[in-house]
Amino acid sequence: MVATPIGNLDDITLRALKVLNQVDAVVCEDTRVTQKLLQRHGLRKPLLSYHHHSSAAQADKLIGRLLAGESLAYVSDAGTPGVSDPGGKLVAAAAANNIKVVPIPGATAVAAVLSVAGIPTQEFVFLGYPPHKKGRQKFFTELIQLTRPVVFYESTHRIKKTLAELDKLIPGRNLIVGRELTKIFETIYRGTAADIIKLLAESSIKGEFVVVVSRQN
Repeated sequence: MVATPIGNLDDITLRALKVLNQVDAVVCEDTRVTQKLLQRHGLRKPLLSYHHHSSAAQADKLIGRLLAGESLAYVSDAGTPGVSDPGGKLVAAAAANNIKVVPIPGATAVAAVLSVAGIPTQEFVFLGYPPHKKGRQKFFTELIQLTRPVVFYESTHRIKKTLAELDKLIPGRNLIVGRELTKIFETIYRGTAADIIKLLAESSIKGEFVVVVSRQN
């Protein structure tokens, strides 16, 4: 399980590059994304696709290759695999077959945003992505009741809706919102949901977002 950059392609460890160079093939969510990373670092490896819509049969094929003695590296499109991506299913299948799984740590958007949050982070709750439709209201209702800082991801298309919901539920709570972390247009927004809505209105909204909701006072 190899962590890859969340944006800046130079944010990859020497160990990760060594592993990617040594394995027989690289399993990835999107072969186009991974191909760019490998090309950036002068690596050439066969790419095998495994994503959220992959069938159980595809997982079985990968497990079969591992049982046959091949070594495979799994990478997500960005960051540490197994977090908000299908890597966890593959790990579970490997573990069920007594196949050793090794973590190769590295970049993750959660740790990146918390490192610049400027709030106590001895404890926090990570919630992944909010539901798109069903369960979305419940997600935010339960979120605001938590007593620890909360971190979650949000997409370009739903960030305004999410901030509006937080403004309605916790208008005075401070947020830290990271946009395009490690990329050219990286921006860290701080303030209430209303403050950040205004800041976003002054610029084009692109890229992925990481939202930190500070703990209740």
